Amino acid sequence: MTGLVRLVRLRVDFGYDGTAFFGWARQPGLRTVQGVLEAAFATVLRLPTPPLVTIAGRTDAGVHARAQVAHVDVPADVDPLHAMLAGDAGPDAVARRLNGVLGLDVRVRSVTVAPSGFHARFAALSRRYSYRVADHWFFPPRRHDTLAHPHPLDLEAMNAAAALLLGDHDFAAFCRRREGATTVRTLLVLEWARDDVGVAIARVEADAFCHSMVRSLIGTLLEVGDGKRDVEWPAAVLAGRDRSAAARVAAAHALTLEEVRYPPDADLFARTQVTRHRRGQIDE
Repeated sequence: MTGLVRLVRLRVDFGYDGTAFFGWARQPGLRTVQGVLEAAFATVLRLPTPPLVTIAGRTDAGVHARAQVAHVDVPADVDPLHAMLAGDAGPDAVARRLNGVLGLDVRVRSVTVAPSGFHARFAALSRRYSYRVADHWFFPPRRHDTLAHPHPLDLEAMNAAAALLLGDHDFAAFCRRREGATTVRTLLVLEWARDDVGVAIARVEADAFCHSMVRSLIGTLLEVGDGKRDVEWPAAVLAGRDRSAAARVAAAHALTLEEVRYPPDADLFARTQVTRHRRGQIDE
């Protein structure tokens, strides 16, 4: 009788430039972050088929990630993983080999054995994104991750409108609905500030995001910043739960996943259970 294969769960910390990708999720015939990362694991670990990589938060085509997190379950006895687990190879051995076969637009920072109860998606406490907008005549040479906006924005009005959206709400008006997925989220942070060269940068953090939620929020606040809508309008859209009432979603290329937060190791399993119970099928 063939023995059962012992699997080990790995935590993968990485980032990517989303410009040349058709988003995160694997799609036949298209270059996606999931597709190239799973293929890289199959090559490096000499697996007959690519393993499933589970992400903390899916990203759309063109969206970037500076600090993305994933997990993958692989056989414990494959090289170079076996050597790493036995202490015969450095902790960065797998990450280095992955970077050797990946393109330069995906970089793996670390591959470690995940603590007990870790789930990249369901154990996360929150995800934080940034959105960059250049709204003045001098446009910095960062066209791949910054939106060129033709009018000066009123950040004070945008922040006043954003404050009315914070908290636990049904964000159906700002989400692309999917079967069986809730649109209730807790928006923790939504604020705008300028950097040292005057670029307007939004900081957006929530327990999770439904599909297109961040870019829909940004698009709505840009309407306020342009003076086309009053400060109370985004809150009225939120209360109405009608997606057709919201502004058009903002362009994808200026959005970057900056951070995924997790609880202490001892609380990972409990967090996963709570998330599954509250959200059902989360659709980040």
